[in-house]
Amino acid sequence: MAEIHDETVDRLPLVSARTREAILAAPRTTEAHRAFMAELPAMSLVETGGGGTDADAPAPQILTVAAWNLQRCLFVEKSAALLAAQQPDVILLSEMDCGMARTAQRHTVADLAAELGMHYCYGVEFFELGLGSEIERPYCTDDHNAAGWHGNAVLSRAAPVATALIRLDDHGHWFIDADFPRDPAQLRIGGRMAIASIIPTVAGKLCVASVHLESNAGSEHRGSQMERLIEAIDRFAPELPVLIGGDLNTGNSKDAPDWRDEALFDIARDHGYSWDNNAEGVTTRRSFIMPHPTRAMKLDWFAARGLSMDGAEIVPALDPAGEPLSDHELIVGHFAIP
Repeated sequence: MAEIHDETVDRLPLVSARTREAILAAPRTTEAHRAFMAELPAMSLVETGGGGTDADAPAPQILTVAAWNLQRCLFVEKSAALLAAQQPDVILLSEMDCGMARTAQRHTVADLAAELGMHYCYGVEFFELGLGSEIERPYCTDDHNAAGWHGNAVLSRAAPVATALIRLDDHGHWFIDADFPRDPAQLRIGGRMAIASIIPTVAGKLCVASVHLESNAGSEHRGSQMERLIEAIDRFAPELPVLIGGDLNTGNSKDAPDWRDEALFDIARDHGYSWDNNAEGVTTRRSFIMPHPTRAMKLDWFAARGLSMDGAEIVPALDPAGEPLSDHELIVGHFAIP
């Protein structure tokens, strides 16, 4: 059963230098990882903030929702401009840095929300102890991370009435040596998760969830994560219509190289979700951090339950000069509460 954490704070508490050193010296085991997960308060908190001029106004009945894996969010202002052009009521974000040297120590979610005049809810997927991959290090402005947070977020024009962090695993897939060889510069505490928010609309409340499923695993693993996510949403927002969106890493494994073979699609359908409001086409591209992708993939999706669906599109993740903003395209969908 997935863990649900609904305590909110204005700012996530940082990891002490002593705890950081203890993590670096610890054995790479599931037991050690779970102990650190319990010790780090930020792993069970949601940071909330932002706002706009219409803070008390509910969302419209027909909503425009954007979902985007922003690959650290190197370019806050340019990314905000592309999002603003879509006029979204809700934005579901993944791979968002906070206090990372590679993104100039910025709180990318808070800065993006400020640019767009939106509320935000942010949760930690990983506490990163290193500066990132070899290709990311030239972007670093310091030799350390001020916070080391990397995670998911929900942005909304209407103020959410409730929010939660849903933990999908805690065993340390990116920490234990047994899973796959570890680059010390990418050592992490954490695991895949979702941020869920209940948004007021003129037609009633809606639950939205921004999720990022595991890339270094197979179809069965991602299917189990989807099962846990849906079960947790049913506890967090019973009886409400739901929209799940994000990077599901479909087809990103040797056992299921074609996204059509992923187990999670039928699992969600069995729980009443529809995948019908997704545009045709791949959702990955070349970026500055991924300059030579080996294949084009369809990783990013919307899954809806209890909603009518009014069209979707894939928006190229490019700035006005044609330069990439992420290795994922922006997906946009239109949904309504009947």
